[in-house]
Amino acid sequence: MKTYKLTAFEANGEKILDEGFEAKDDNEAKALGEKMLKEKDALEKTHRCTSPSGKLILFHR
Repeated sequence: MKTYKLTAFEANGEKILDEGFEAKDDNEAKALGEKMLKEKDALEKTHRCTSPSGKLILFHR
């Protein structure tokens, strides 16, 4: 399992989500990240999810 990082922000730059989570690959991480964002009502907020190597898996501005 790899550890991914999910971060979301308000329009004013305030960080509202900053969580690490584990997934077996980038596809699973993308699905889990989207699920977490939906649960936190942050899917339409600015967000990013990065892989352990720094690859951008999810991004919304």
